[in-house]
Amino acid sequence: MIFERTIFELIMLICFGISWPFAIAKTVRTKTVKGQSTVFYVFIVIGYISGILYKFLYNMDYVIYFYAVNTVMVAFQIFLIYYYRQQE
Repeated sequence: MIFERTIFELIMLICFGISWPFAIAKTVRTKTVKGQSTVFYVFIVIGYISGILYKFLYNMDYVIYFYAVNTVMVAFQIFLIYYYRQQE
């Protein structure tokens, strides 16, 4: 039963995880962050951190690594937003 829930959680994280490199690449390629919301990305990081805490406290398994990788990618996107806003 736990594996069934974990597999759907893993699929969700993989799908999101596939999209972040594309967003990062677009930001780096265009060097513009117009229309991107830092608040939006911060809420996503908060959600990923909540998932990490849940996994750490109640259901530790390998999915925690997917949460961590996604968190790092979104945090990098936030960094890019601040970096390119200073350039504009």
